[in-house]
Amino acid sequence: MSAIVLLVLGLAAMAGGYFLYSKFIAEKIYRLDPDFKTPAHEYEDGVDFVPTNRFVLWGHHFTSVAGAAPIVGPAIAVIWGWLPAFLWVVFGTIFFAGVHDFGAIWASVRNKAKSVGALTGDVVGKRARSIFMIVIFLVLLMVNAVFAVVIAGLMMNFSSAVVPVWGAILVALIIGQLIYRRMLSLPMVSIIGVVALYALIGIGPSVPIQMPAEVAGLSGNAVWILILFAYAAIASLLPVWVLLQPRDYINGLQLFIGLIILYGAIVLMNPTLVAPAFNTNVPAGTPSLLPLLFVTIACGAISGFHGLVSSGTTSKQLNRETDARFVGYFGAVGEGMLALAAILAATAGFATFGDWQAMYSAFGQGGVNAFVEGGAFIIHNGIGLPEATAATLLTVMAALFAGTTMDTGLRLQRYIFQEWGEIYNQQWMKKPAIATFLAVGSCLLLAFGAGGADGSGGLIIWPLFGTTNQLLAGLTLLVITVMLVRLRRPMWYTLAPLCFLLVMTIAALLIQLRTFYQQGNMFLLVLDIVVLIAAIMVAMECASALKRSRAEMAAEQK
Repeated sequence: MSAIVLLVLGLAAMAGGYFLYSKFIAEKIYRLDPDFKTPAHEYEDGVDFVPTNRFVLWGHHFTSVAGAAPIVGPAIAVIWGWLPAFLWVVFGTIFFAGVHDFGAIWASVRNKAKSVGALTGDVVGKRARSIFMIVIFLVLLMVNAVFAVVIAGLMMNFSSAVVPVWGAILVALIIGQLIYRRMLSLPMVSIIGVVALYALIGIGPSVPIQMPAEVAGLSGNAVWILILFAYAAIASLLPVWVLLQPRDYINGLQLFIGLIILYGAIVLMNPTLVAPAFNTNVPAGTPSLLPLLFVTIACGAISGFHGLVSSGTTSKQLNRETDARFVGYFGAVGEGMLALAAILAATAGFATFGDWQAMYSAFGQGGVNAFVEGGAFIIHNGIGLPEATAATLLTVMAALFAGTTMDTGLRLQRYIFQEWGEIYNQQWMKKPAIATFLAVGSCLLLAFGAGGADGSGGLIIWPLFGTTNQLLAGLTLLVITVMLVRLRRPMWYTLAPLCFLLVMTIAALLIQLRTFYQQGNMFLLVLDIVVLIAAIMVAMECASALKRSRAEMAAEQK
């Protein structure tokens, strides 16, 4: 089958979702008000609460939620065949992720830009809030610790990407000054930023920087991880307009240019999908398609981490409530487009079926490597760009997105500690510097405490990321659904995805529980039980909160 067919079908469906379905949700369900005073204006402080142009904010939101996950998940999930991954990405983007991300922004903006965790206490109850905060903390811990490992690994393996990855930070700092201090027009700033970024990508292969194998008794990988957390700590304390916004915005433009290059190469090359639609001969040890597909592909279909970004940083920067549709729903569409690109690169970027089988010799193989190698193969054969340059471009794309997610993730983890300080009346914990220290400390404790000297401890609990992340998405949808019930608006557009996610998450947790038991992995076994109990409690809280809200409505009508 031609990859062009899949490309056209996927893009057309997502475009229809944005122009038709999201408009219906905005007008009939969330009922956005252009005159509503958003928290960005009500609490403007120049640090976290900053009214922001919707295109710049879209760049921040999209690149923060994207990270490497919409590349890794789909590029692993195609081991079951390209069709299940394609359908879940397309329909998940339209009916799950878009509604979830859009709704989380709306719910937070309507409640003083509270994070979805804090909001749970007001909407559902204190017990649900306690569960939610624990789940949120686990997800952020996993994301920050693992993405640091991913970026460090990319820089160790692709030394040509080091200059573009770190040079992008300098570009972002300059862009922030040009937008907010020099007041240059956004189109002009965008051109300057993109040209500078791609100039760095062109320079990268000529100036490779290789970290020594060992520095002061630490592996090169561990040194990169420490440098990344030091940078992320500083970035999380800076005003959002100085680094976070411009870095995310320019990375968003860079992604779309990268996607245009990859999609254009597909059209020119017209590669064939060498992978099967359904793989009936999966490698030994590969788990069942159901329900594992729905937790292997999270980002790119629906992800609880998106709700944290939507209610954590995005809602504090929304200029007008009506911007939530473009920022939230179209942000999900952008991520779906990236996931679609990962599927195409990982299934059509190989010369033969045998080459594809060699890449997918076991479950968990593929991922970023399949995306980079497959994508570079397509770009080289489609538009003639040297394969090394194409690989650098795609590596930088993956590393920059993982970096922007880590920047936002650590800021969100700082918010969690500050919210705990607010909830439990611990004034010292509410200070940004102390909260950031606790956030970084907890990540490093996992990275080096569980992983030893190489700092890869986050990978130990990564097998539970998919299920924990989808549980978080269910909790976010629960909050939105209860709000809709109380406002006497249709709830099925959020309740149906919520029920589906809870069923698939609990089923996946049970399967993983058996796997961890058979492997004798007691640490993950215990953690799985904790998350499973949380999932069951979430289901019970869901039923209880909805029943209570409907009873209150009935009493009011009497």
